[in-house]
Amino acid sequence: MTRHFLRDDDLSPDEQATILDLAVEVKRDRFAQKPLAGPQTVAVIFDKSSTRTRVSFAVGIADLGGSPLIISTANSQLGGKESPSDTARVLERQVAAIVWRTYAQAGLEEMAEGTTVPVVNALSDDFHPCQLLADLLTIREHRGTLAGLTVAFLGDGASNMAQSYLLAGATAGMNIRIGAPLDYEPAESVVADAIAIAEQTGGSVAVLADPLAAVGGADVVVTDTWVSMGREDEKAERIRSLGGYKVTPELMAAAADGALFLHCLPADRGYEVDASVIDGPQSVVWDEAENRLHAQKALLVWLLQQQ
Repeated sequence: MTRHFLRDDDLSPDEQATILDLAVEVKRDRFAQKPLAGPQTVAVIFDKSSTRTRVSFAVGIADLGGSPLIISTANSQLGGKESPSDTARVLERQVAAIVWRTYAQAGLEEMAEGTTVPVVNALSDDFHPCQLLADLLTIREHRGTLAGLTVAFLGDGASNMAQSYLLAGATAGMNIRIGAPLDYEPAESVVADAIAIAEQTGGSVAVLADPLAAVGGADVVVTDTWVSMGREDEKAERIRSLGGYKVTPELMAAAADGALFLHCLPADRGYEVDASVIDGPQSVVWDEAENRLHAQKALLVWLLQQQ
């Protein structure tokens, strides 16, 4: 059966750990793995603009011996005259895998249904699972472990990053706290799924309105932009509603000594995070950005091994 990676809980705890172990090996010896030698082609489709996703997948696919085929939906039939399932049926006869950065999660699910090559969610409105693999790799590099650590995510709890932290963090046995105001809470179904996973892994899940309570004693503090692509018309309201969740030096002081700060970038300094935090000694955002490359390479190697 073809394996896909559409949301973080598509991986079991053991599978997630295996991919992170593989990412460590890939990072140590960058060109050792060549599963795409030929070169085989991987289609990388973009509905949204991108820097880190585009670069890390293009470079990573080349590192693995393959050829990245970058497709913009603005210049293709996908999303216009052709359905995701029909596009997948065309691509699967010519490429080894499909990577898609898009809006609706439903489109990814339609593309993956019945497709004979792996489909990877490079970002959707609901989840950002490839980023979470990079984040977990970064945290593990700096803390040596994941299970039992407490992570506080501040800001829009309904964002793809917050919801992926719930699922991926619970899968890793972490204690995940989402600090978000009312009307910005994660989907109830995602919280329920995360709680069910945490019950099996020894992690925990909490959604809190008080940012200080969310951050108190946390080992890792995470935030993301308040105004995601496609929501620019909500900017003024989002700044008003989320203003109390800015990551400041004072808020970081409430976390555990030496707590890490993560942000998937791009960052709006002065809005969701103060410059002194993201550019300060507790920030590991540049390691995090680099680790997109290694984590995604490991993911592709693992998915191709399941074929």
